[in-house]
Amino acid sequence: MRLVTPLPVLLGAAFAAACGGTATTETPDTAITAETIEKRVEVTPISHATFVLTAGDIVVYNDPVGGVAGFANMAPADVILVSDIHGDHLDTATLGALLRDSLRTKPGTMIVAPAAVREQLPPAIAARTKVMANGDKLTVNGVDVEALPMYNLREEALQFHTKGRGNGYVVTLGGERIYIAGDTEDIPEMRSLTNIDKAFIPMNLPYTMPVDAAAAAVLAFDPVQVYPYHYRGTEGKSDVTAFAKTVGAGGKTEVVQLDWYPGE
Repeated sequence: MRLVTPLPVLLGAAFAAACGGTATTETPDTAITAETIEKRVEVTPISHATFVLTAGDIVVYNDPVGGVAGFANMAPADVILVSDIHGDHLDTATLGALLRDSLRTKPGTMIVAPAAVREQLPPAIAARTKVMANGDKLTVNGVDVEALPMYNLREEALQFHTKGRGNGYVVTLGGERIYIAGDTEDIPEMRSLTNIDKAFIPMNLPYTMPVDAAAAAVLAFDPVQVYPYHYRGTEGKSDVTAFAKTVGAGGKTEVVQLDWYPGE
């Protein structure tokens, strides 16, 4: 197991264009390793649950909150994912500002969200929102999106996230299957995932799951890389070092720790 902070790496197509060369395409039987995956999709953390995925000229914003300033250096989004109604995932002011900013979004940029989120959006934003329920599959602006359940299991946490209200997502981008868990515990739907290249796993208490449950879930579905994110709770930040140690001792998944709380 390596605990790493990868530097942003441009995709081959972008590099070829910049150098005036011709982009090459992987053959279907090319082996995907942690090293090649790291070069295919760039992950840019903004804060907590908010981040950007970039694969060539395709860009996905996840749960944008906190204003547009955090996206100042980002390419415009093709797809914006929103997972749930809570304020650390849904920020209508930020969504509206992004959609009005021609440097951050495009005329065809679409939001993907569960019905509970769309119900809280102003009409202008709702009109650019595709609703997905748990189990739905959709292709949006070249990005394949599958909506998965996200919910609590512990008795003391059942009131936070009920099954069916919010979405986790599996997106296919840059040849990778990327799992964004959202606000969830180590549910059976997570543990049964297969062929995941990157996984974003929360562990903030009391709202999602403890570190040991998060690690056990990762060991069950064995992604190539896991990104602990969304790990600040009411009592501070969860111990992601302990998470990395447990995952490293029990499997081959690479733990990638980024700076999710800059300045703290």
